[in-house]
Amino acid sequence: MPVDEPLYPVNLKLRGVPVLVVGGGPVALAKVRGLLDADADVTVVATDVVDALAGLPGVRVERRPYERGEVAKYRLAVTATGDPAVDGAVFEDAQAAAVWVNAADDPAHCSFTLPARIRRGPLLVTFSTGGRSPALASWLRERFEAEIGPEYEVLVDLLAEARAELVARGDSPVNAGWKVALDSGMLDLIREGDLAEAKERLQACLSSSSG
Repeated sequence: MPVDEPLYPVNLKLRGVPVLVVGGGPVALAKVRGLLDADADVTVVATDVVDALAGLPGVRVERRPYERGEVAKYRLAVTATGDPAVDGAVFEDAQAAAVWVNAADDPAHCSFTLPARIRRGPLLVTFSTGGRSPALASWLRERFEAEIGPEYEVLVDLLAEARAELVARGDSPVNAGWKVALDSGMLDLIREGDLAEAKERLQACLSSSSG
């Protein structure tokens, strides 16, 4: 994939989807953890596997070299070997089998890239440079990681609950009150532990806007 090729952002649903990871070092470990966060069905193929990766529950580990063509058995693949020859072989096989593949730090052997990300429950914030500067994407993630704290997961839950209540009443969830509520300081209330007041403020903003 050319470095300057425009990208189309998507969020994949990987629960139960078979994914191959080729490589067993620290980079592969990080990739596998991200896949497990999405409930993917992960198989690791590598001659050497770090203990932390080998000990992850729910991951099949096969200590051997990659076998040409085996990627065709999977829906998605990630390579993290640091060996361009292996990455290239997986990429060629994946292209022939219409399997999407990502190669760590090797944009030429990628059919998709992986952004740096912050995950707070269902909230997922990503940073991507299209493979041009992974360091910048990582720097941005680290910069905003403290600011986007666990309170955002609670915020998502409150908003989802309110949206479900609107739908159950037959009201449209398309409501200008969402932005008013988010600008009302309810996030600060959540940080302070005052969930009841945050919920009341949300309901007041939605009611005022719908009325």
